Amino acid sequence: MNAMCLYSPRFLIQTAGLGNIELPRIHAQARKVRVEMLSAEDAARLLRLNVKRVQALARAGRLPAARVGRKWLFRREDLESMLGRTTKPAAREGSLVLSARNRLRGRIARVMVEGLMAEIHVQIGDQALVAVITRSSAERMRLAVGDTVAAVIKSTEVMIGKEDDES
Repeated sequence: MNAMCLYSPRFLIQTAGLGNIELPRIHAQARKVRVEMLSAEDAARLLRLNVKRVQALARAGRLPAARVGRKWLFRREDLESMLGRTTKPAAREGSLVLSARNRLRGRIARVMVEGLMAEIHVQIGDQALVAVITRSSAERMRLAVGDTVAAVIKSTEVMIGKEDDES
């Protein structure tokens, strides 16, 4: 369960099922800042790890967390920055959440537009991925060399091939 915290000069944090916990006063002129706190279960879901592993990493000091009683609390912002994500922008009209989990992030290395189709070459680490999309989609998305994109792969089948070792 996510808990929203509002830090103000009289720092109070509302946690799920733990009641109010008074935190030390930092500065009388402190501005109000909204911080989203995550439970160990929520942090595990975000990091795609087992809950026990998240707790062990927090105990070892490898994940930024605060222990409140017997529970661990994690700031979403800290975990997102560790994942290399920027803070979540406010949802805008036309934003989309996908169910596909197979997403590969990379940079566009080349865009070739010919006729109705566009060939997009994405560099993912030392590997290259080529996607063929419609010209109108490439233009609407304003795809250009150097843009960071996510290649989303949705398939019911994956095939593996290996060259013959004829010795």
